[in-house]
Amino acid sequence: MSSTVTRTRVAVAAATAGIVVLAGCSSSGSSDNASASSCEPAKGKVTLQYWNTVPGMDKVVALWNKRHPDVQVETKNISNDQYGTLGNALKAGKAPDLAQVGYDELPNLRTQSAFVDASACTAATAAKSKFVPWTWSQTSFGGTGVFAIPQDTGPMALYVRSDLFKKYGVAVPTTWDEYATAAEKLHKADPNLDMTFFDPNNAEWFNGLLWQNDARMYGYSGDKWQVTVDSAQSRQVAGYWQKLISEKVVRTDLAHGSTQMYAAYQKDRLATYVGAAWGYSMFRDNLPEQAGKWTIVPMPTWGANGSSGDWGGSTVAFMKGGRHLYESVEFDTWLNTDPDALAMENKLGGLYPAATAGLELPALKQGVPYYADEKIFDVFADASKKIDTGFAWGPTQKTVNLALQDAMAKAAAGDGTLADALATAQSAALTSMKDQAIPATAGK
Repeated sequence: MSSTVTRTRVAVAAATAGIVVLAGCSSSGSSDNASASSCEPAKGKVTLQYWNTVPGMDKVVALWNKRHPDVQVETKNISNDQYGTLGNALKAGKAPDLAQVGYDELPNLRTQSAFVDASACTAATAAKSKFVPWTWSQTSFGGTGVFAIPQDTGPMALYVRSDLFKKYGVAVPTTWDEYATAAEKLHKADPNLDMTFFDPNNAEWFNGLLWQNDARMYGYSGDKWQVTVDSAQSRQVAGYWQKLISEKVVRTDLAHGSTQMYAAYQKDRLATYVGAAWGYSMFRDNLPEQAGKWTIVPMPTWGANGSSGDWGGSTVAFMKGGRHLYESVEFDTWLNTDPDALAMENKLGGLYPAATAGLELPALKQGVPYYADEKIFDVFADASKKIDTGFAWGPTQKTVNLALQDAMAKAAAGDGTLADALATAQSAALTSMKDQAIPATAGK
């Protein structure tokens, strides 16, 4: 067992201890009570409800339904308000059998007794060996059960408008220092051209930047959470982007995925995009006229630190109230390990598989026409090997993200700095844990 995998399991196992403390304080009880003791096949035909946010998932489900006439799945896209919709359904006792849940939301939803433990289903426990270790540790909370099946990950890289760099004679950066220098050169050559955009309302993206710099936001020791959101590594990242913002070589007025964002790229106003593997389909589908102009290279590094970051990635969770656990496990494992399903999910929805076999899919070994037939997934495969697997999410991550976003938005508007936003997020983490009787202290 590698040291990185060991760190993952220790970190997540520690996180689990804190989560159990919180779940014990919940009036609704722990989701662990809804175990898989009744994991038996249903008698007769079954219909499952599966809610997700992935484009094209209805076509993947249609493939399942064609092959499994006795277990039909109805899918619902909840991308407009993913967690609001799930939260309301849980409160009303009308949650689906299965739902897409991001890794960072798993601890928060578990405190709401949102999940069913499927560990008594043989197919669920047997699936462990099929996934990247750090993803399985998060969905099983360090081995305390099986609450979800990993679906995809988001190793990060740098998307580059290679034609613009070539036009102005600027080298594609390999370090963050080079990235800042390139930003200045491009903006000087064309005052209407900025290096990229910084979305202050996207904490998940910013967390990925922190992750790359080995800035672990949480740890667990001495029966307490150690909150290190405002660490030296985090402040280095914040200070770097603050400088780019102050020098006006990155924009702060664009929301990720917005019409305005695509318009800026379409008009050649932005030269790069710092994104995850799943983002490759965004440009392909929304800016088809720029085919052949984009390339994807490794994320710029911090000096000798060759680490990468992860942004996003999801699981398919077993939701409380599901009536057909055996069939849910059957569908969930197929959805996230079957080669045909994985290929469709990558092609239609841009998902980068969490299943180890998924990384060997022919589609991920071939050149991608939109990106000048470059084998872009080789870049993401290499990045996925350089992600700090000891990174863990806190039990009140949603609250912390909201506080971080609010403070970053103020900083982008000139009220404070990104470093101040980290301090605000640190305080929010400690306060929210205290309010829910979770032992926590500021870490070093």
